Amino acid sequence: MLSHTSSRALGLLVGALALLAAFLASVMLGTTPIALSALPQALFHYDPGRVDQIILLTERIPRACVAALVGASLAVAGALMQTVTRNPLASPGILGINAGAMFFVVVAVSLAPLSTPGQIVWAALLGALLAAGLVVALARGRQGEFSPLRVVLAGVAVTALFVSFSQGLLVIDQQSFESVLYWLAGSVSGRDLHLVAPLLPLFLGGLILSALLAGRANALLLGDDLVTGLGMSATTTKLLLGAAVIVLAGSSVALAGMIGFVGLIVPHMARGLFGVDHRWLLPACVLLGGALLLLADVAARFVMPPQEVPVGVMTALLGTPFFIYLARRRLAAQ
Repeated sequence: MLSHTSSRALGLLVGALALLAAFLASVMLGTTPIALSALPQALFHYDPGRVDQIILLTERIPRACVAALVGASLAVAGALMQTVTRNPLASPGILGINAGAMFFVVVAVSLAPLSTPGQIVWAALLGALLAAGLVVALARGRQGEFSPLRVVLAGVAVTALFVSFSQGLLVIDQQSFESVLYWLAGSVSGRDLHLVAPLLPLFLGGLILSALLAGRANALLLGDDLVTGLGMSATTTKLLLGAAVIVLAGSSVALAGMIGFVGLIVPHMARGLFGVDHRWLLPACVLLGGALLLLADVAARFVMPPQEVPVGVMTALLGTPFFIYLARRRLAAQ
């Protein structure tokens, strides 16, 4: 009989294998099927005359890496967001991150002379960070404390503000709408690893900060008084967790666009399998989040062949029924 710790460790191993299988499926499957044997050849014995190796190195491998990184980051950000707000229906978008990134991308394309993917990524990241900072500033109480309700209300207000501005600019400039449409729908296609490199320290920093705060997050689940009783500041803990959410979700939105529901679905899956202890929950979110977005991206390639559906559409199709189920269950429990 396995102990509780051993069973969780075995679960993480299975999750790692699932992530690896999803990564290989993302690399091999598509409009042009590629044999698994071509992968080591492309990595270690690259032949520029082989079409399959060109596809692997220029499209499939970067795409799979971006999907795994973004899926893992959004899942961890969602788990922390649900802990901070004590709301099982919360997701990173509640901080206005998506709306702020969208507005700055629209401004960059329509009003500023920014058009390359690298410039758009940095514009989106700046918008995500500023929007989240505005939500944090609006949600603080008179003594600097944070109320989950104030965070939600501030997030709704900031989201509505930036969405309205974005829609107004897009109505005025139809050409800009066409150029950012695929980004707004969410996609991991066409993202070169050169775009990932400058954002990688942010992703790694956010994940490391999340791991360091796992103990504080566990204490926060039991209430602010317990956090204070352990000699920690509840407000500081929430600010640090919020900073991790902002960095992870903001970097993800900047890199892959508006991909929703991953930060909502995966934390619930991970809690059902590993419990609420963040020392196990967060690694599980990394593995399951990466695997889910990889599989969603693979499925998006076969819905309307030879065209591809943006992966953000696929996650919405998966996430909407799950969100309705959670909402109905929450209402039934009241």
